[in-house]
This record gives sequence, structure tokens and C-alpha cells, in this order.
Amino acid sequence: MLSTRNILFQLHWFLGITAGLVLAVMGVTGALISFEGEILAAINPGVVTVAPGRTPPLPAPVLIDRITAQVPGIRIGRLIVDSDSRRAATVTYTVGKEKRGKGGERQRRFVDPATGQILGEARGEGFFETVENLHRWLALPGHGNGIGRQITGFAALSLIFFALSGLYLRWPRRPLDWRNWLVLDLRKTGRNLYRALHAVIGGWVLVFYLISAGTGLWWSYGWYRDGVQYLLGTERAAAHGPKGKPGKDAPPADLPLAWASFARATAGRTYEQVTATVRDGTVQFRAKLPGGRHDRVSDELSVDGATGKVVTDQRYAARPLGQDILTSVYEIHRGAYFGLIGRILMALASLTMPLFTITGFLLYFARRRRKAALGAVLAEAPPTTASADHATTLVAYASQTGTAERIARLTAQVLPDAAAVPITELDADRLAKIRQLFVVASTYGEGEPPDSARAFARTMADAPPALPDLRYAVLALGDREYQDFCAFGHQIDRWLHAGGAERLFDAIELDGDDADAQRLWQQQLASLGGRTDQPDWAPAPMRDWRLVERRLLNPGSSGGPTWHIALEPADGHADWGAGDILEILPQQDERRVTAFLRATGLADMPTLRERLRTSILPADAGPGFDADTLRPLAHREYSIASLGVGGRAELIVRLCEAEDGLPGLGSGWLCEGAPLGSIVCGRVHANPAFHSPADAATPIVLIGNGTGLAGLLGHLRQRAATGGGPAWLFWGERHPDADDYHAAERRAYVEERVLTGSATAWSRLGTGPRYVQDAVADAAGTIRQAVAEGAILYVCGSLKGMAGDVHRTLTGILGDDRLEELAATGRYRRDIY
Repeated sequence: MLSTRNILFQLHWFLGITAGLVLAVMGVTGALISFEGEILAAINPGVVTVAPGRTPPLPAPVLIDRITAQVPGIRIGRLIVDSDSRRAATVTYTVGKEKRGKGGERQRRFVDPATGQILGEARGEGFFETVENLHRWLALPGHGNGIGRQITGFAALSLIFFALSGLYLRWPRRPLDWRNWLVLDLRKTGRNLYRALHAVIGGWVLVFYLISAGTGLWWSYGWYRDGVQYLLGTERAAAHGPKGKPGKDAPPADLPLAWASFARATAGRTYEQVTATVRDGTVQFRAKLPGGRHDRVSDELSVDGATGKVVTDQRYAARPLGQDILTSVYEIHRGAYFGLIGRILMALASLTMPLFTITGFLLYFARRRRKAALGAVLAEAPPTTASADHATTLVAYASQTGTAERIARLTAQVLPDAAAVPITELDADRLAKIRQLFVVASTYGEGEPPDSARAFARTMADAPPALPDLRYAVLALGDREYQDFCAFGHQIDRWLHAGGAERLFDAIELDGDDADAQRLWQQQLASLGGRTDQPDWAPAPMRDWRLVERRLLNPGSSGGPTWHIALEPADGHADWGAGDILEILPQQDERRVTAFLRATGLADMPTLRERLRTSILPADAGPGFDADTLRPLAHREYSIASLGVGGRAELIVRLCEAEDGLPGLGSGWLCEGAPLGSIVCGRVHANPAFHSPADAATPIVLIGNGTGLAGLLGHLRQRAATGGGPAWLFWGERHPDADDYHAAERRAYVEERVLTGSATAWSRLGTGPRYVQDAVADAAGTIRQAVAEGAILYVCGSLKGMAGDVHRTLTGILGDDRLEELAATGRYRRDIY
């Protein structure tokens, strides 16, 4: 089950790469809009501002008459006059009844308040109109009724989630220490710096983002507005009401008459600024009080435009808090509700939004750049000198394919008085006796622990023992292609920390054979007194193998073509055992390389083509692509069906199809791309967790499907060569007429009694599908008896479908506790992919 933290992290990451760019645009444009008035005034002297010291400003009715005289057929929609004689008045109008202004657009002009002369259009207004359209609906078609409004609304919701989930995800160990929240360490570099910028500055602006996003939703969703009104227990102010089109039959408002009524109603009171808006024959006045910190600190009146009768009179002094909030949503949104300093801080916070998009993407790409291939595993790490029972330092490993065990043993060699043990040996008594603990833990599949550590994972469901004297560190192994990268390692880290144990240093994440992470682990060990004379724990280099055989195993099959592949080491020297893996470095299909060259316009040169064949080719590359940014292909892993003594590594490979319709990288290279006799780069990956039992008399039960037969054949061939105890094979494929891989060899093993029993499940034969788990269920009694006699269970094949179904079947046969016990003691082994 995913933890809350993992779920929040994945959502935070996913929304960051989907809504991050939109929020960056909204942040920059919002900051510009907040200071639109100041910017226009600064770049438009003589238009937005006028020279002071002349005749006094005209009364509003006279000013209206002067404007009307200059534009025949004018219909004034809004007039703004300022008490500051240095600021021009602003008039918004249309001409005529049917056609709206020049080009059908509403016009906004500035007017000299002393003469009534229209000064013209301010420079930059078109720019700010575009900025506003970007901010509100990304300038997409449909304006406020189009998809753009839905996108920006979703982005606002995402911003609220980012703020709250980011707070949860970065919650420090000592939350009461303000330095953890506010201090930015610029000495950090690379990913650490990106993470610090993302987290610390995120804490600085969190409140501003919550305010900005919470108010921004007001214009996106009706249900949100209704909910806010309900919570505040009041109705939305009329000035914020929906702005419908004027009624066709409504008589034009007499703006001078309405203004005179407004002046009488306010007893000639002086206001800092008065805005009159004509709507449906009514003139709505918003009169900002002197010294008001924002535009909504105002008395608001509406006057009948035909009769001059005051319809509503709402004074700021009598406005309740809830109504004030509803009336001032826009001012809260831009920070002006809290005065000029609030507007400045909100603008600065908005301008940081691109920072989170950039650092988020940098962190994402940094994680993706780490190689996805598993590191090569030593067949057996040299023994440590310390006894596990008396060691003061333990190195516990949870390993699926042997990588974690190899690193754990190397770690134990480095540290004084240290011993490496499986993580299943850790219990409260053992933890209480030691001073230091180093955990090397692999995450398997979709955030799961390795099979051998599942019992320990269940132990962690309970509260940890009190560990005040224990110091520890965790190296978490994982594969970034899986969603829950390193989840099990981090779970162990949190569990130990919850018990009061002290971290020696933060958990380190290792992806595949990432040499940098391994060196960092070594450096941390050295700082704690570990040996420094060991070389880097790098994987074995790739070697040359010659492709000597390729044979189709399933001609006429309804499934994908499956091939028998054989390779020989070019230098004649290689060794492996049953259960080991061959890592192959693939090459791109020539057709894919050609298509990439055409898409990018790169010159088709032999040296470049050779590089492209061994590189990851991005699907979205276009003209001008920089080939220097290409990353090398990762290796592919295949179970070896043969024994090392034969000198040939035999594989069973199903040809897969990639998303572009061409063969998959690894399978395409082995099954079609590499010519017979050519060189293929590869290396043996020792997989001790899937080796045959040391005692050949131990019974074995082999279970698998499809190409997983390769990993099972290795054990059968070893049993045939050396003799040993009973062996059972349960295997599934499509149809016996086409998909019966190595049928003659398997029959011979039955006849020669190498196989005590064999059952094959054909999913496309008979009236209904029958899978390998069905064959296992039918042999429940045999399996229980074999396990009782000490058998080891081996499962090899596909992770999706087969592995889970077989596991559930075995649980039903043996019981969950018994199966956990078998996994912990190495008697339930899986090699699944």
C-alpha cells in the first residue's frame, strides 16, 4: 500500500510537470497586471499623467459634456476621475448603437481633467490586454467561456495542492527551529541546490500562493463562489455581479444627471477617486475614500440613469467584514487589500513561480538522467572478519537480485568490527545490542520489498522498538522507471527514525549502477572511519560476445515470435551458474535511426549514425536538435538457460514491438538487428538469490511462463548434469502446436527422471484459458509435500499477471505465514520481469 507521503509526492511531481508551466505564465502576468497603472503612468507622461499647476479640474458633468462634444455618437460606459490633478481622467466608450467603436472594439482614452481634451491612447495598453488574456485564460479561443479558463482554474487548484503538499513533504525533523524553514544554503550545488531553492523559497511564499490561488478560483468556478458566499453568510456585492449585456430596450443613461445625484447623496464629499460605470441604464459609483489602502475602500452607490434617483447606497463604514471580503476579492487576489506592501510582496511571490517550474523540472531531469540499468553483482563478496553475533556494527541487506547484498558485504569490509546479515535477522534484541546499523535495501516492482524481506516489512507495520542509542544510515536501491523509486529503503529509514535512532547521514538513493551514488556512500563511510583503500564499487565492464545462433522457437504462433539465441564470449573466457543473468547492450534499429536523422535534419554521417545506434533517441526531437545531449542506452537483462561449462550463453527472447511500431530495443537487436557472427556487448550478472541449492539433494519446484522457461532450464540442465533430488516443472504458454519451446529436451528430462513431474498449461487450448497458476493449484498436494520435504520454490517469468497470480495461488496452498517464512529463508525465490 502506498504511504500518504508517496501519494502526495507523486501527485506533486505529476501536477508540477503538467500545471507548472501554466502557473509560471500566470505568476509573471499577474505581477505585471498588479502594477499596470504605475507602469502605464511611467511610460506615458502627458497622456496618463498631466502637468500640474494649471486651472482646477472640471466638474464631472462639465467634463462629460466636453468629452461628448468631441466624439459624435459616443456612449460612455465608464468614467474615472481622480482628485490628484496630475492624473488624467479615464473614459471608456463605444460609438453608435450597433457598431462598437473602431474596429468593433471598446475604446479607452485618457482625458485632460482641466480642459476635457481627449489625450489619446496610452502606449502599452495593447500589451497589457494581452497580458491579462494570458493570465485569465492563456489567450486561448473562447476567452472566459473557453478551455483556457478551465486550464487556469485547474492550475489554481494545483497551486493550493502544491503549497499544502509541499509543506507536508518538507516538514523538517525540528519544525520549531525557524532556520529549517527560512534559511537558504547557497553553498549547495546541483540537485541539492535545486531542492533547497524549491523547498525553502516555497516556504517563504506559501501564504501568498494560498491567498492568490484561493481568490483566483473565484472567477473560475461558480460552485466556489457560492461556497465562499455561504461560508461568509452574505451575498456578493452588486459591483461584483455578473456583467451581462445591456438590455436592448434600456434607455441611455444620463451620466451628468446621475453624477449630480451622486454629488448630492454624498454631500459633496471629497474622494480620492470616483469610478462611474454605466450598466443597464443604471450608473454605479465607486468612490475611494481618502487614504484608502486599495480601490475597494470605497462608498458604493447606484443611481437610476434616467431619473437620477439613488437606488442603493452602501457606505464603507457600514460594510460588514464578510461583505468587505466579497467586495474586495480582486484586491485580496493582488495583495492590495493589505496595502502597498502587500501588493509588492504578492507581486514578488508571483514572480517566483517560474523558479518552481524550473527547479522542479531540473530535479525531475536530474532523477531521470541516472541510469536505469542494474549494477553488476559479484558472485560472492569476500567474507568479513567480524562475527555477526559479536559485531558492534551490522550491515543489513534486503536484496532481490544480489546487488544490495554485494554492496552490503563491501560495506562491512570497509567498516571496523562490522558484519553483513540479511535484514530478516534484525529484531529488537539485535538492534538493542549494536551501536551502528547500515541498511542496504532494494525496492522491487511497484514499491514492494524484496521477497526475502517481506516478513521484515510486515514487522515495520508495528511501532519500532525504542532505539535511542542506535546510529544508522540507509542506502536505498531502486529503478527510476518504477513509480515508487526506493520506497522500501525510505520506509526503513522512517521506521528506524521513529524509534528514536539517530541518522548518521541522510538516506542515499542508488539507481542501477550509478557510480556517483556509490562513491557518495563510500565517502560517507570514510568520514566515519571506514577504509579508504578500496577502489570504486563500479560494475564490471561490458565485453564482446559473438552471436552464434538464432532459431525461431514458435513458427505459426498467434503470439509474438520467440527466438533461441546463443552467444559465446569473444575471448573464450566467461563463467556463470544456473540462475545468472546476461546483460546485453542493445543498438537502435537502423530504420529508427534514419527516421530520427530526417526529423532532426542532422547530417547522415557514419560517425553520427554509429553514435545514434547506441543512444536514447528522444521521441519529440525536431530540427536543430543537439546530438551532444544524447544519453547512452541502458542494458537489457535476460535469464541464461545454459550452464557456463558449455561456453555458450543461451537465451529465450520474445520479439517485442515498441510504441513506434518497430522492434523493441533489446529483443529487436538480438532477434533481428545483430547479424549472425557479429559482436554483441554484454556481461554476466551473478544472481545468487536465484542460484541452485548448494545441496544437490534438495528438491526444487520450478514455476514459470513464456520466456521465463530460460531461467528454469538452467536449473534443469544443472540437475541433469550433476544429479540430485526431485524436481517438478510447471510452465505455461499459448498452444502446444506452436509454442512448445524445447519440447524434446523437456520430454527427455521426464523420461530420464530428471523431472519427477511436469505440467504444462496452454492458455489457447480447449474451451477456456488455462494458466500456469491453474496447474499449480491442481498440484497443491504435491507442492505441500515437496515443501515439507525441504523443497525450494523457483518462479521465473512475467511480473504482470503471472507472478502475482502464482504468488496468490501459493499463498492459498501454503498459507501466507509459511510463504513468508520460505522467502525469508531463501526457499521461495523469484526472477521476474
